[in-house]
Amino acid sequence: MQMRTAANRARLISAEQAAGLVTSGMWIDYGVTLCQPDVFDQALAARRDELRNVKIRSCISLRPRAVLECDPKGEHFHWFSTHFSGYDRKHHDAGRAHYIPVNLGEIPDYYRRFIAPVDVVVFKTCRMDENGYFNFSAANLWHRAIAERAKVVIVEVTDGLPYVFGEANGLHVSEVDYIIEGDDQPAPELPNPAPSEVDIAVGRLIANEVEDGACLQVGIGGMPNAVCAQLLHSGARDLGVHTEMLTEGMMDLFKAGQITNARKQTNPGKFAFSFGLGARSFYDSLHRNADLLCLPVDRTNQPHEIMRNDRVVAINNTTQIDLQGQAASESDGLRHISGTGGQLQFVRGAYASKGGKSFICLSSTYEKRGQRKSRIALSLTPGNVVTAPRTDIMYVVTEYGMVNLKGKSVPERALAMISIAHPDFREGLEREAYEHRLIPRGVAF
Repeated sequence: MQMRTAANRARLISAEQAAGLVTSGMWIDYGVTLCQPDVFDQALAARRDELRNVKIRSCISLRPRAVLECDPKGEHFHWFSTHFSGYDRKHHDAGRAHYIPVNLGEIPDYYRRFIAPVDVVVFKTCRMDENGYFNFSAANLWHRAIAERAKVVIVEVTDGLPYVFGEANGLHVSEVDYIIEGDDQPAPELPNPAPSEVDIAVGRLIANEVEDGACLQVGIGGMPNAVCAQLLHSGARDLGVHTEMLTEGMMDLFKAGQITNARKQTNPGKFAFSFGLGARSFYDSLHRNADLLCLPVDRTNQPHEIMRNDRVVAINNTTQIDLQGQAASESDGLRHISGTGGQLQFVRGAYASKGGKSFICLSSTYEKRGQRKSRIALSLTPGNVVTAPRTDIMYVVTEYGMVNLKGKSVPERALAMISIAHPDFREGLEREAYEHRLIPRGVAF
């Protein structure tokens, strides 16, 4: 990264002055999760009537964004996200937010090669440390790559974020143009709901497959988190962590002595992760914790990095899967729900790991308009986006069992998927599979 010039290096200004740097038509970056700014966001929203066509890139908003709340018709600000939270999804449904399709681990390269312009970037960070760095807290990801391309770099400093050790996890004061005072409110929390009976059943099946010395990646959602809860009772020891998202369940395993990170081939003795979300007590456990290593996302999510560890276990959730094994994890037809995230990269990286295993988990059914439907279907809902292709899927798990699709023909896959569907839907799925020639008659498997 080029150093800023001496004339404009790291000058303290007000949020209103910072927002005054924005002009119509600009591209602004807000960063990801804990690093999204708040006082700057409010100051920018206050300039609504002066601005048109301001485009803002973001990822996983954890609080309401003032620029969206003040502009219900989307006439002034346009929101672009690389992964939706529930809040982002609500604004997408209203036509005010838009998805950027990405593999999360490739995003640093997108900024360095393809994404331009970045007129202004504003990150919420910890206050400058003793070495002159503004720490990104538990949200390293691609923030430095954005700053490398940005014409103007602003940090909104706060005492509300945990200081998290890592590599390249922050900006030096010489790389910053302006500093604004934040509001010091506590880091936004991500509730960890109690697991359902289905979550527990799936978690138990996967936990039984986790061997001593395995290296864990756990995706976002209640079902993957339930695996951590079941691992507390499994007896698995000397587990490691190389993951995109660090979760409360992983820290619980660490406190129980089951995660030691001792057998990892990369970053032994350390949790390797790119961002973390949880409750206040979770953030307290991250603050200046020497067992943590928060890394840029291209260091955690690229398959060639993942596979360097042995016995990688990748656990991710999906919302629908067809009889051939295509997993649609981010949309409901043409309605976008979340994002590709790191799912495909960890599916591939775990399979390439020596002794690695990849699990795609889902409940067998869901309710829609008072009607129960099967998540395992002959074919995906029209418009549904394939997150993980059939050729990449390894284990699929529902509360009714686990199957491995690697090396299986289409008929074998269809029969395997039907076997873990809800019993009420198996006969219908089998009939459809025969009718559409996924399963040939007269062949025994």
